[in-house]
Amino acid sequence: MLILASGSPRRSQLLAALDVEFTVRVKPDIDESFPAHLRGAQIAEYLAHRKAVAYDDEVAAGHAVLTADTIVVLDEEVLNKPADEADAHRMLRQLSGRTHEVFTGVCLRYGELAWLLHDRTAVTFADLTDAEIQQYVRKHRPLDKAGAYGAQDWIGLAAITRLEGSYFTVMGLPTHRVYQVLAEAKLV
Repeated sequence: MLILASGSPRRSQLLAALDVEFTVRVKPDIDESFPAHLRGAQIAEYLAHRKAVAYDDEVAAGHAVLTADTIVVLDEEVLNKPADEADAHRMLRQLSGRTHEVFTGVCLRYGELAWLLHDRTAVTFADLTDAEIQQYVRKHRPLDKAGAYGAQDWIGLAAITRLEGSYFTVMGLPTHRVYQVLAEAKLV
């Protein structure tokens, strides 16, 4: 059995769209800190691996475990999940009219094997007014999203002007890469 170790409804939706059978199990309070010397893809992979290690018991019981972590990087600054609405507003103000990078790291553990990978997408935002940012933050409550936005909701429809890479990486699961490793592990 494949365990998706993520509470993200977007990851569940994307994995289901790949026709993969899985169950969701989420362990609370997994530390999402990372060493300061890591950058971009290294951070995303480190966090995905850290989450996977928390599922040692499930892996030992013969289950496959899939974890993922998405980060947003602007000018070398990591924009993780905002602390509150003011922090979300600050992040979106920084992203407005600029191009940033989104990295999603993925770890698949199955038996004695582990696959660790990442994907990168460059995302360009249109200029956003403070009123648009405020409305978005209040209505869509992006406090659980890296960079304070979800590409699948209003901001993706109205403000993302260009993507260089996979849209699904921005949503939190690089489906093309995940499918490859699941096939390699003979889980699809």
